[in-house]
Amino acid sequence: MSQSVSKADKKARKSELRETIVVIVEALLIALVFRTFLYQPFSIPTGSMQSTLMIGDYFLASKFTWGFGKYSFPLPLPFNGRLLAFGEPQRGEIAVFRNEITGEDYIKRVIGLPGDTIRMQQGRLYINGAVVPREQIGTAEDADSTGRTVPVTVYRETLPGGVTHIIQEISDNEYLDNTSEYRVPAGHYFMMGDNRDRSADSRVLNQVGYVPFGNFIGKAEVRFFSIRNNIAPWLLWEWPANVRWDRMFQPVHS
Repeated sequence: MSQSVSKADKKARKSELRETIVVIVEALLIALVFRTFLYQPFSIPTGSMQSTLMIGDYFLASKFTWGFGKYSFPLPLPFNGRLLAFGEPQRGEIAVFRNEITGEDYIKRVIGLPGDTIRMQQGRLYINGAVVPREQIGTAEDADSTGRTVPVTVYRETLPGGVTHIIQEISDNEYLDNTSEYRVPAGHYFMMGDNRDRSADSRVLNQVGYVPFGNFIGKAEVRFFSIRNNIAPWLLWEWPANVRWDRMFQPVHS
């Protein structure tokens, strides 16, 4: 009798272990499908998109909005173009893309569409020869990833098509405030950060340059977490003094 019970216990334990493994594998597969085809989480390590996206913000990017490119998957696939692309990026949208020059994922705002001309002159953005309107709405202090703080002027900028968003400028005479004219090639986009004087973007051709549509990963949609000083989110004891509660579960506005 004792031996019979022992065999039954062993069989039950094996069955429970097998069920646990199945549940774990199923959960991992669901997470993989969610991340690959629906939404992928990202964090913000630098200040190039402040104040729209702050250092320490965590957000979800939709993977399906513009279809799937070679960098949409956990491992890059050897093809160009996009699969199931029912739409294209619009001016003013915020996108995650792979910068093939650095091998890193960047997040910037779509400023120039294929065929557009872009130029910066005395801090003002020109698209297709016309200056983009901006309105000063205040001043602020901007801190970069090293903690270095500088005063900035805050503007509300209105892009062609009507998308209005907030930008920051240290001044109108910084490194990338006066450029030659860029002409965006077919199938490419011109990307810029909202923190104009602290953003390496398409204005730097040998560091970012024009971004092929096939390199887009997803469209920024919603912040789900935000913490100051880029503190790791699992340090729960740091939350009370550092979590930005007012930025959580908020859409990433254009």
